[in-house]
Amino acid sequence: MMDINKIRADFPILAREVYGRPLVYFDNAATSQKPQCVMDKITEMYTTVNSNVHRGVHYLSQVATDEHEAARKTVQRFINANSPDEIVFTRGATESINLVASSFCRTFCEPGDEILITAMEHHSNIVPWQIQADMYGLSVKVAPINKDGELILEEFEKLISPRTKLIALTHISNVLGTVNPVNEIVKIAHNNKIPVLIDAAQSVQHTKVDVQKIDCDFLVFSSHKVYGPTGVGVLYGKEEWLNALPPYQGGGEMIENVTFEKTTFNKLPFKFEAGTPDFVGTAALATALNYINSIGLDNIAHHEDELLKYATEKMLQIPGMRIIGTAKEKCSVISFLVDDIHPYDIGTLLDKMGIAIRTGHHCAEPLMKELGIDGTARVSFAFYNTKEEVDLFIAGLKRIVSMFS
Repeated sequence: MMDINKIRADFPILAREVYGRPLVYFDNAATSQKPQCVMDKITEMYTTVNSNVHRGVHYLSQVATDEHEAARKTVQRFINANSPDEIVFTRGATESINLVASSFCRTFCEPGDEILITAMEHHSNIVPWQIQADMYGLSVKVAPINKDGELILEEFEKLISPRTKLIALTHISNVLGTVNPVNEIVKIAHNNKIPVLIDAAQSVQHTKVDVQKIDCDFLVFSSHKVYGPTGVGVLYGKEEWLNALPPYQGGGEMIENVTFEKTTFNKLPFKFEAGTPDFVGTAALATALNYINSIGLDNIAHHEDELLKYATEKMLQIPGMRIIGTAKEKCSVISFLVDDIHPYDIGTLLDKMGIAIRTGHHCAEPLMKELGIDGTARVSFAFYNTKEEVDLFIAGLKRIVSMFS
């Protein structure tokens, strides 16, 4: 059992007030709050071991390097990668996808080839492929969803063709909360000899992700959504794929030898890590992952599922409520509209009550167009949230509805 009061005490920001009201933070899909241990780790790194990592002979550099590489192994264990060489540190999930898109398409795609994505993708899993499509004459195909926000697998399979070079999809939708059947999709793809990239930015913090069990070829996530610092991300890639891809950027740690005539590149994973890495951020990310493990992802998933069910039930009792995304397999996110009240008005008024939610298109404009709407209000939960906070949100929402009726 989780001790929710003890957990909340680990997050100092949750004790603050906003406009004289206790903070209710329901914007976790945008970014998560940070436990004290993560902030302490950042301070510790800068005050005790600050130095440039790798190749340094002095003590501080060696200790900083050890911290950085230990963090890589922590990430490896967290997602059950086969080797730390399969873990590449980036600036975030967005950069991780851009890295794969650039290096993969440059090497394996020809004019007329296709990349297959889904209608529920975040812009970060759309735009990088469009950029490559423009450069190399590719097509980006989009698999449709049904009225509940679920991927239509039959239509998805129909879109696979001999020209499909890669499939890229989200594990959990940041708008709909839909949990995609990634294991099944990877099997379908591999039966057609197509690699798969999974955007796990909305999943690793909520449920156990095992890349060997899923058998995906690439997987990405961001530190800041999993209780770590901003500016750090992860790219997992199967070793054979990472070896086959050319570097994304040049300079710094990614080189083996440089002459004016030719450069040879470093071994994995350093081939993809140009420049000075954010070793403070990676150490803090590892601290966040260890913190999550101390609570247990099974416990987290159970608690958040209870919150999702409780909030959904309460929200549906409000007249004019329309929940966007009603998949059978759903996680931690509720997007909604109420009558003709603009989502921005809902968000602004809730903010005055100390309740933080997200409004707008949530970096998923094409999905909004598919749904025939301009945007939504969205609440998203973390394991430090409570049913009492849901009650405050429901009371605030009812008050807003009464103001517009």
